[in-house]
Amino acid sequence: MHIEYLRLFSEVAYVRSISKVANHAHISQPALSQQIQRLEDSLGYKLLTRSNKGVELTQAGRIVEKYAKSLMKTYDMMIEDLNTVNESNNTIRIYATPSVATYALPCTIYKIKEVFPGYTFNLTSHASNEIEQSVDNDLCDVGFIQGRPHDCQLACAKVGVDRVVVVASQNFNIKQDIYCEDLLNYPLILLHGNHKARKELNNYFIDLGYNPNDYNILFSLDSTESIKSSVAKGYGLSFLPYISVKKELYTKQLKEINVLDFDMVYEIYIIYKRNKNMDKSVREFIQYIKKMGEKSFC
Repeated sequence: MHIEYLRLFSEVAYVRSISKVANHAHISQPALSQQIQRLEDSLGYKLLTRSNKGVELTQAGRIVEKYAKSLMKTYDMMIEDLNTVNESNNTIRIYATPSVATYALPCTIYKIKEVFPGYTFNLTSHASNEIEQSVDNDLCDVGFIQGRPHDCQLACAKVGVDRVVVVASQNFNIKQDIYCEDLLNYPLILLHGNHKARKELNNYFIDLGYNPNDYNILFSLDSTESIKSSVAKGYGLSFLPYISVKKELYTKQLKEINVLDFDMVYEIYIIYKRNKNMDKSVREFIQYIKKMGEKSFC
């Protein structure tokens, strides 16, 4: 099976159009149809059916689409690793949750580069469940997630603790000390409901006996940075990891509101496979992080 056929099929499955993908890939539509036909022949299943709306996935097509992304990602990582062979690079692939990847690890990596100048680091942010799957499937070497991994086969070590804080703009009219019940009187700006952090926040309030739907949620956003920007403009309050706002608190762009009956903390874990053949560079990185722990985060 040609990996390029799989890549083109994945694009067709996403846009539901052979002609659009053919134009984008700068090949003729008959040529693309022929490549998909070869993919179907190699797998022994029909993957697409034509309709008035373009193309539709068959049941087999949906299964192939499900695994295509992972297969292509693995292939691309293999090519990337092969390209580093002649360069004698020690490349460490790191996946981390957005707050850790954005606010904690860049400084950590800078410190490690001083100790191991020959190492190269590729850092990207992903959701915790995706990080676990990626570590298990060798798409990355190590991961940083919130809480212990669900997969008990993965090795893990606690490397830090962070807390969730309530923040507002400096000029926002609110008392310094309040209770959770008082939050009902203020507009809130939160992450989208599908984010793990939002789900855990909702569960926290439910455990306290509050209904999250009773709060005045002004709007939901997709990133911490967009929330910080909105809060700084005085639109409302938000719950954010301390690690993501400590700079703004120090420079007084934001202020922390002390919610007396709110105390939400979470642990940060490094996860990796139990692999005796682990590259020396990856092993030394893990040992450094485990030894330094929270001190390695800036």
